[in-house]
Amino acid sequence: MAQLPVAMQQIILIGDPVAHSRSPVMQNAALQHLGIAARYEAVRTTTAELAGRVAALRGPQYLGANVTLPHKQAVIPLLDRLEPQAARIGAVNTISKDAAGALVGANTDAPALLADLADAGFAPAGRCALILGASGAARAAAFALAETGVATLVVANRSPARAEELLADLLIAITDEQGLTASGDLPPTLVALALADRELASYLAACDLLINATALGWHNDETPLPDPPIGPRTLVYDMVYRPTRLLREAAARGAATRDGLGMLIHQGALAFTRWTGREAPLAVMRAALQEPG
Repeated sequence: MAQLPVAMQQIILIGDPVAHSRSPVMQNAALQHLGIAARYEAVRTTTAELAGRVAALRGPQYLGANVTLPHKQAVIPLLDRLEPQAARIGAVNTISKDAAGALVGANTDAPALLADLADAGFAPAGRCALILGASGAARAAAFALAETGVATLVVANRSPARAEELLADLLIAITDEQGLTASGDLPPTLVALALADRELASYLAACDLLINATALGWHNDETPLPDPPIGPRTLVYDMVYRPTRLLREAAARGAATRDGLGMLIHQGALAFTRWTGREAPLAVMRAALQEPG
C-alpha cells in the first residue's frame, strides 16, 4: 500500500479480487466532501493473509474496513464482537471500532438491499423470491427478505448442501420454539436447490424477484443462469453493479432489471457512518460513481 501522511487515517476493502471495486471512488469522494482526513483503499487479501490484515486494523491509523468475497464469513472469528444483525446472518461486510478500540462486525448488505428494492418500488412481503448463490451476500439477502415477510424463499446454488445450510441457519434465526416468527406468523416456505436441478425452472417461472448473489458477471460474459425462463412479472436484481449477461437476457424476456449499484451506495453509506460518526453524503457518493472510470 502507498505511504500516507501521518495524520491521514485509513479505511480498507479486504477481499480477493478487489481491482474491480468502485468503493474507493465512492468513499473517497465522501471523505473529501466532508473534510475527513482519511483515505479508502482496496487491498487484495488472500485467505492466508486475512488474519494478519484484520489484526492490522487494530492500529490507530485505521478507522475500519469493508469485507467482500470470499471473506465475509471467514472474518467473523477474527473480530471482537458482532452487531446483532450480523450475528444472525453469519456474514460481515463492515468492520468498525468502538470507543475501546475493539473490532466490531456489521452487515450493511441486508438493509442496503431492502433500501434499494424500496427505491425500485418493490415490496418483498408476501412475494416469491429466488436467490442464486449461497455466499455471504446471499445470506444477507435471504435474511433480509425473510425478515420482511416473503412467502416463499428459494436458494439455488451449485452445491445444494450450502443452500440447505443457509436455509437451516435462517430458520433457526427467525423462529421461536413454536416455529413462529417474531410477528407470530409461520416462516416462509424455504426451498434449497442445485442450479442444475430441473425444478428450478418452475420456481423461476413463478418468482417475483430473482437475485444474483454470485460473483458471476464481474468478468467476461459469465452468468449463473443462461437465458433464465422468467416473464415480465419478475424483477431480476444482480448484485454485480455493471451491465451483465443475466440482466440483458432477462430484459430480452420482458423482465424488469436492476443492477447492484444502488445497493453498493446504501451499504457504503451505512458503513461510512460507522467509521466516521458522520451522516454519509449520499448524493456525493452517487455522483462519484456516475463519473467515467
